[in-house]
Amino acid sequence: MTNLEAVATERVCSPGGAAASQGSLPAGFELLEPRDVPLGGIRAMSVRRTLPQRARSFVGAWCFLDHYGPDDVAATGGMRVPPHPHTGLQTVSWLFSGEIEHRDSLGTHCLVRPGEMNLMTAGRGISHSEDSTDATTVLHGVQLWTVLPEADRGAPPAFEHHVPPVVPLDGGEARVFLGTLAGSTSPVRTFSPLVGAEVRLRPGAAHTFAVDPAFEHAVLVDAGALAVDGVAAPAHHLLHREPGATTLTLTATGDAEARVLLIGGLPLGEQIVMWWNFIGRDHDEVVAARARWQAEIADPEAPAPGFGRVQGHPEAPLPAPPMPELRLRPRA
Repeated sequence: MTNLEAVATERVCSPGGAAASQGSLPAGFELLEPRDVPLGGIRAMSVRRTLPQRARSFVGAWCFLDHYGPDDVAATGGMRVPPHPHTGLQTVSWLFSGEIEHRDSLGTHCLVRPGEMNLMTAGRGISHSEDSTDATTVLHGVQLWTVLPEADRGAPPAFEHHVPPVVPLDGGEARVFLGTLAGSTSPVRTFSPLVGAEVRLRPGAAHTFAVDPAFEHAVLVDAGALAVDGVAAPAHHLLHREPGATTLTLTATGDAEARVLLIGGLPLGEQIVMWWNFIGRDHDEVVAARARWQAEIADPEAPAPGFGRVQGHPEAPLPAPPMPELRLRPRA
């Protein structure tokens, strides 16, 4: 998915930050409120974005989280994202309902369905497209990005598709698509220590996970009511917990099943600039990536050694928005 806000704005990611909505939260917790972002087009599919924002830019190396649906695609038009570029990151696609067709400049043509994960490594540069299929009636899922650390941000582009096994829990189940949790380890490669999982709990059920105390964690509530270590997490919000604890307890507090996304990782400790679909370390690097993309799409017949060509998509690649007038600056 591309960062298609109606007005392109700078997203400067920096470690830490103040909480978006603290209220009476205990020490060590932050509650991040979602903001609605239309992705453009005539019917403008909208997403609820909790990362990045001023309150917090990272959860480990996770730097971007869009939560969308359930959308009636007959009304919204579904997901229609023509070829677009990425640098310096990995994209993670995870669905609760529907089906998305992925194409990329490596020649990959793959579908992602509920309970399956598509992970794309952009590295030094890749382009891809994402479209909900004609068979999709209700589209519902999340799109996440992770930062490639300094040592690996020029890695060669790659794509992996993984179907994690269902892990039984006390009162529920989990699907671990990245990292290790509840005795399940994903084979998919990450470039920094991370965890990502879908967790479902029956009404009133609780499960305590053993976690790495060096990790920070965050929980996104998709459905139902949930508490994290006794702290209520409202629907569609991202509840963040700082490092230090060896366990994390999730409790379904409502009268319906709770379905949540659990993410976490070792704090990144790096400064980055994220603008549109590019992650860099300074303004000039982002300007250069944009210029390279614009040059490659200007002549569809010319070789595209940087981002490559997406074959088989009916629409032309997306042009990059204009650069902001002010210089982009990494901040800590």
